[in-house]
Amino acid sequence: MNILTNAEKRTYGAIVIGSGMAGGWAAKEFCDKGIKTLVLERGRKVTHNEDYPTTLMSPWEFEHRGQLTKQEIDENPTISKCYAFREDAKHFFVKDKEHPYIQDKPFDWIRGYQTGGKSLLWARQTQRWSQLDFDGPARDGFAVPWPITYKEIDPWYSYVEHFAGISGNKDGLDSLPDGDFLPPMELTCVEKHFQKEMKRLYSDRHVIIGRCAHLTEPRDIHIQQGRGTCLGRNLCQRGCPYGGYFSANSSTLPWAAKTGNMTLRTDSVVHSIIYDEQKQKAVGVRVVDAHTKEMVEYYAKVIFVTAAALNTNLILLNSKSSRFPNGLGNDSGLLGTHVAFHNYRASLSAEYEGYLDYKTSGGRPNSGYIPRFRNLYKQETNFLRGYAAGMSGGRGTHADQSAIGESLKNSLLNPKWSNWYAGSHMMGETIPKESNKVTLDATKKDDWGMPLLHMDVSYDNNDDLMVKDFIDQFTEMYEKAGFKNIKTRDSHAPAGLDIHEMGGVRMGSDPKTSLLNKWNQMHHVKNVFVTDGACMTSTSTQNPSLTYMAFTARAVDYAVKEMKKGNI
Repeated sequence: MNILTNAEKRTYGAIVIGSGMAGGWAAKEFCDKGIKTLVLERGRKVTHNEDYPTTLMSPWEFEHRGQLTKQEIDENPTISKCYAFREDAKHFFVKDKEHPYIQDKPFDWIRGYQTGGKSLLWARQTQRWSQLDFDGPARDGFAVPWPITYKEIDPWYSYVEHFAGISGNKDGLDSLPDGDFLPPMELTCVEKHFQKEMKRLYSDRHVIIGRCAHLTEPRDIHIQQGRGTCLGRNLCQRGCPYGGYFSANSSTLPWAAKTGNMTLRTDSVVHSIIYDEQKQKAVGVRVVDAHTKEMVEYYAKVIFVTAAALNTNLILLNSKSSRFPNGLGNDSGLLGTHVAFHNYRASLSAEYEGYLDYKTSGGRPNSGYIPRFRNLYKQETNFLRGYAAGMSGGRGTHADQSAIGESLKNSLLNPKWSNWYAGSHMMGETIPKESNKVTLDATKKDDWGMPLLHMDVSYDNNDDLMVKDFIDQFTEMYEKAGFKNIKTRDSHAPAGLDIHEMGGVRMGSDPKTSLLNKWNQMHHVKNVFVTDGACMTSTSTQNPSLTYMAFTARAVDYAVKEMKKGNI
């Protein structure tokens, strides 16, 4: 009889750290290729449909009508700023007091510790990068050149788009490549007016319907996943019972589980990666049980670190050995540096006095989108890189609530339609800088024995100049399109609230200036891969999740081939 040792029972072909956007894809790809895979999630178990407690609740069923209490706001000064942290979804967020960190500079760290991570909460916007985005660092000299091209990632974009289900229009823009799309959603009449005016007034400014991870017309591959059409409920942050939008919980993780090759271990805080100096490779991970605080080790031939960008940095910095005293693979000393994010500080609102014979009805979990138009082909402004923008327009009703009795009743029963409103918000590219970094505290630890993470990340003058340009350009654009009552705002919010943190373990061709090669593989530890936001060399302006998915699928394909060759 063959009796497995305890260590053998804890040995797998692959270990995936994190079960969110990138981790779910790593699990699916490894399991589809027949690799026994352990997925480690530090948070609690959340199963699709079984653990969405508010998803079908009506407004009157919430004790506080969907709002937070003053106590909840006071106890969560950071997370309460997030648009989705409300009574119906607060259970999917990390509370400020439960997981502390140190802000050397103000930084809003938004986290979701559960199966699926933040894929339950994301805004679901999915734009490809273009070659213009990959060319940015090489052209202006900030950050290192990307080691890959759009041509290399193009088929992997198509691969993940087909499986995830992306709604969009074929717009034919070289700044925003088209993809494998489901039918697009529709712009409102005032959005179409803005689209028409931008086309008339400018040659380089385009208004399109957003590309989003919603099933407008499910294909067979989505039906196989058990997912259905998006119903436009606009309650996505609660978890979708129909699987109408893509999440790890509704798509990649159940798919991986059906193969019989996935073991999902929740409540597992990864402490560090184990490096064997004789074998000159990583051999496993140390895990702290979230409840018992017991440490246990798991082993595998290949390890994918997809814990979300800053936690990935934390794990790698904490993975110290005689060979790597400053963190795993950190010969360059750059681990934790060049952290970047997206600049969401500026926004604009306006009114349009036409189209009063039209109104909006129903819901649309999407908006219009204006791709980047600044510094695309050459440097033309006083700031580097550029920004994209959301654009949405609708019409609502209002009723006079100042009266009492029958007058109040009649006012509420006969609300008046307002003018059309419209607005935009910027999403700017920040420049990765060595001074924007995260480090480990030398003495302070959390409840699981992990060093607290220091945040030393902030905006700079380039970001301020970009905000001013957005406000100037979009004010001009809305004025020329006939909008009135235009109001602009710079929130001056600290970094982090965009929830698009990237960098710290960047890709590059030279081990002296980067941590990962073109396959997301650590230069100095060949069986460790990083495919979440930590790997990003620059941020571009696009929402990043689609690129993480494509990188992950591509990296797993490479890793499995290298495993079969005996190279890792």
